[in-house]
Amino acid sequence: MKKIPDKDILLFKSCLVSVEYPGVESSTAFLFDKLGVGYHRDPRQSCCTGLGHYYDLFDQLSTTALATRNFWVARDSGNPNIAVMCATCYAILKKSAEILNENDETREKINELLEEGGLGKMVYHKGDIDPHKNIFHAAEILYHKKDLLKDSPHLDFSQFNIATHHACHYCKVHYEDTIGGVRHPLLLDELAATCGVDTVDWYDQKRLTCGAGFRQRFTNNELSLQVTAEKLLSLKETQTDIMLHMCPNCQMQFDRYQPVIEKKLDVKFNIFHLNISQFLALNRGADPYQVLGIQTHTIPVEPLLKKLGIKPVKTPVEDGKIKMDH
Repeated sequence: MKKIPDKDILLFKSCLVSVEYPGVESSTAFLFDKLGVGYHRDPRQSCCTGLGHYYDLFDQLSTTALATRNFWVARDSGNPNIAVMCATCYAILKKSAEILNENDETREKINELLEEGGLGKMVYHKGDIDPHKNIFHAAEILYHKKDLLKDSPHLDFSQFNIATHHACHYCKVHYEDTIGGVRHPLLLDELAATCGVDTVDWYDQKRLTCGAGFRQRFTNNELSLQVTAEKLLSLKETQTDIMLHMCPNCQMQFDRYQPVIEKKLDVKFNIFHLNISQFLALNRGADPYQVLGIQTHTIPVEPLLKKLGIKPVKTPVEDGKIKMDH
């Protein structure tokens, strides 16, 4: 089992989280605060380039160069441990760190570019960031605190069938660092268990991708939605009510496109989609709007709250934004 830190953590902001589901970040911060995790968010941080990289808009050198800058931000802020809320950020940053540590030519080229740009203070030295010891998914940080999560008050989820979707960029890229196995991933299932939940342990197509495929969602939409539909149909067979996610891209594919697929297939799935941090924060009494940010979801979450006995009362949100500090 790899050693997971609980302090000196840079909470790495994700473009898809910020734009699509900002409640994932506020829920993660809410949980970190409750669990005593020492973390920092830095306004100097830039995007990991994931979306652009997988669209072939950013080559590997550009992506690794931007990662070099972000690694410097982490070190300069005194938070060399990086926790990401997006599986793509996880895969991108770990690969970039591996390249910087193992490819002398690439490292030297990037350092030359930094020097030429007047950013010599950001040059990378071999081993500055260890991809195995310094880069984690936020769910792994929560996993490290699962005993404390068990001590939290529990909502009664016994009336729901709950399934998990483990993002491919978490469990299918860096096999050696995946918690809970890659063939039958259980990281999210074990986190859900801290709420007294027995998840649908295995279902047909559990390991199937969400179907987004980055560019495929837009350039080959029909094929993309066929894959998503296949997974939704397998979930319908198990009468799944709630799907737990660990990547905003996956969550967006299911939450935004489930109604589209329902119309195409003339079938109702009735599945709510929550990030694992949203789910755990809800269990600890977080505000559904100001912390979970359910108002950003396509599939309304209010019916789920009603079944849980929670009265969803919209409260004023400062400047029209989800509250990010607690």
